[in-house]
Amino acid sequence: MNKLEVQKTVLEGVLLIKPTTNFEDFRGSYVETYNEKLYQEAGITTRFVQDNASTSTKHVLRGIHGDKVTTKLISCLLGKFYMVVVNWNKDSPQFGQWEAFTLSEANRLQVLVPPQFGLAHLVLSDRAIFAYKQSTYYDRASQFTLVWNDPRLNIWWPVKEPILSRRDLGLEG
Repeated sequence: MNKLEVQKTVLEGVLLIKPTTNFEDFRGSYVETYNEKLYQEAGITTRFVQDNASTSTKHVLRGIHGDKVTTKLISCLLGKFYMVVVNWNKDSPQFGQWEAFTLSEANRLQVLVPPQFGLAHLVLSDRAIFAYKQSTYYDRASQFTLVWNDPRLNIWWPVKEPILSRRDLGLEG
């Protein structure tokens, strides 16, 4: 087995991961999105208990959502999206800082997002599948939502008028 490539990012605790197995030929492609042994050898010992996926079309923006307890491992299974991670830990010197990543079926990169970080993704391709493992079971009531264009965050988005849910417009708690 190969060794997992893991890079630290600007935000403390957020990791950029390149899976070891990524194969493509005339039939299509194959990627191993998680291998407990390899992740543990790389120091990622989170126990994941739930897998989720959302499918969206071009210019749909989902998020910024997070909670105080969940670690997430994000992958792009189809298409391409621009993902933003925001440190929302009020005790952190990086509180309110954000970093952006482009994940796609071509680059197969993953992002590990620790608790107390919000995340959002904006679909850049005609269609995309945003997949993630999480360390806790989904609990909507414990989540926080930040408005995508909150002036305090000053996040750069590649689209000025994304397609948003009522929650992401700030119209629902």
